[in-house]
Amino acid sequence: MNQTIDIKLTEEELEIFKRIIQKSILTRIEKIRAKGGVVALSGGIDSSLVATLAHEVLGDKLLAIIMPEEGISPENDIRDALNLVKSRGIKYKYIKINDAVKWFTEMLPNQDLNDPQTRLTIANVKPRIRMIVNYMYANYEGKIVLGTSNKTELLLGYGTKFGDMAADIYPIGDLYKTQVWQLAEYIGIPTEIIRKKPSAGLWKGQTDEEELGHTYYEIDRVLYALVELELSVRETSELLNISMDSVEDIYRRIIRSEHKRKPPTITRLSKMCLDKDWRYPVERY
Repeated sequence: MNQTIDIKLTEEELEIFKRIIQKSILTRIEKIRAKGGVVALSGGIDSSLVATLAHEVLGDKLLAIIMPEEGISPENDIRDALNLVKSRGIKYKYIKINDAVKWFTEMLPNQDLNDPQTRLTIANVKPRIRMIVNYMYANYEGKIVLGTSNKTELLLGYGTKFGDMAADIYPIGDLYKTQVWQLAEYIGIPTEIIRKKPSAGLWKGQTDEEELGHTYYEIDRVLYALVELELSVRETSELLNISMDSVEDIYRRIIRSEHKRKPPTITRLSKMCLDKDWRYPVERY
């Protein structure tokens, strides 16, 4: 194959994408007659980009909510989130989630966080707590929740269902992670935010790339080949000179996480189903 993968955006494309994202936020808000937007601000690049783009068009109609788990959330994330809202004049609330995490943890029969299943369970509780707070304020103030998931995370299912993946709009949901870095730099997101290692802050020392087992640079090129170019696993491996095992791992993540990108399955009770002989076992259908 002679084709190469380059998903780097030009300056013209970055400006166009910026305007489209901001217009989409305004259109969504106007369509449902909402009073503004709410965004969970972690101090990471995705939420910082969404908050900055939204604030430029919403002003005081945007509320950023900083929700650290003190002692677990990296101190530099908390610092960067606070610096961002203060330097740009973004309205914000600072809410610690420690007590809520403790309350949920105490419900479990096994509260040992060294146990892998307990650790994973509580790790998923945290983004759900944050989304409850997000929607509480969105409901109270008549606003919508702006999601911060990017295209890479959505395709891999790298997020918590009904947690950080819950939102009324994904403003950067069609940008790959490496493109998020590009747009963030273009609009002037602080360098310390752009250069830090991506992390969901689920536990101390956790980083996205270590958990995923691949760099975002590698992941994005593989995703582009599989999704945009519709190449096979083998073709993608040959094109990018990446091992079949690595490509297959990323491909399996897409397949396994499909349920996160779709609404819940509805059990069909339509007339067509009732017209059939209901006495047959379910396996016949």
